[in-house]
Amino acid sequence: MTGSATVADVAWVPVSVVLGFVGLAVLGYCSFRVYLAVRGLGRELERTRARLAPKQSALRDELRDLEDARTPYGSGDGVRSS
Repeated sequence: MTGSATVADVAWVPVSVVLGFVGLAVLGYCSFRVYLAVRGLGRELERTRARLAPKQSALRDELRDLEDARTPYGSGDGVRSS
């Protein structure tokens, strides 16, 4: 059998090529689905960020007011306890 190849010996070549293309098609499909999911997640994050922006701004202003109220106005010669 040196030099002659049977059909069974060569049949694995087209099968492996077809399986390779099927595998690439599956990876392409999964990649497309992941791309769509990431794009949807980005839109959802942007929508949530836009909804929370006014509340975040209000909280930032309130925090600034609290920090301003907490800072001392000067060392002065106030009453000290001993």
